[in-house]
Amino acid sequence: MHLTHWQQRFEHWFRQHYRHDDAAHDLAHFRRVWNTARRLAEDEKVDELAILTACYFHDIISLAKNHPQRHQSSRLAAAKTQHILATDFADFPAERYATVMHAIEAHSYSGGITPQTSEARIVQDADRLEALGAIGLARVFAVAGALNIPLFDADDPFADRRTLDDRAFALDHFQSKLLRLPQTMQTAKGKALAQENARFLVQFMAKLSAELQGDGLALDECVLARFAPKDSPL
Repeated sequence: MHLTHWQQRFEHWFRQHYRHDDAAHDLAHFRRVWNTARRLAEDEKVDELAILTACYFHDIISLAKNHPQRHQSSRLAAAKTQHILATDFADFPAERYATVMHAIEAHSYSGGITPQTSEARIVQDADRLEALGAIGLARVFAVAGALNIPLFDADDPFADRRTLDDRAFALDHFQSKLLRLPQTMQTAKGKALAQENARFLVQFMAKLSAELQGDGLALDECVLARFAPKDSPL
């Protein structure tokens, strides 16, 4: 069966069965992660069906950021995916289960599982790229709004005199996670894209800093220099 047919079947399943309260993990997110993964997989000898499946089901369980078992989300998602495939997609090749499950388990930042296959490395990079750039920026503040988290600490927005805490201030998430992502990327293409998208986030931070200082037209050069992605000067 062609990949397009599997994708259509997966999307039909999601429309019928998937309910979510998280704007960052809707069907459009799964579709974007797959599109990015295809780009990363170009010219690579990989199991595209396994990648497609992992991209669509990697967040079938995604516990909230403030949930005490958040780090278990990817393992729970992998187990649920295997059950769904066995129950609702009986013709899905069982010999691909292991590749799919590992890619799902290893995609999570909080899970801390090192990807061992090319498929898992591609899925992890594709999902992490979704957390960067314009979409990543929007997601940070969408999640913050859902959890009623303040946008930033008005007295110390960049945590110069306090410990970072992205459960207390949305902007802290940039430093505590997002700007670290380029150094975790598993593929050369993924790292290049991550550095470019991280640059965009730093420019946003520099614009915010300038505005907080009363200059609505400038970028704070100190912020640009301080947070520039490594190996990728602004």
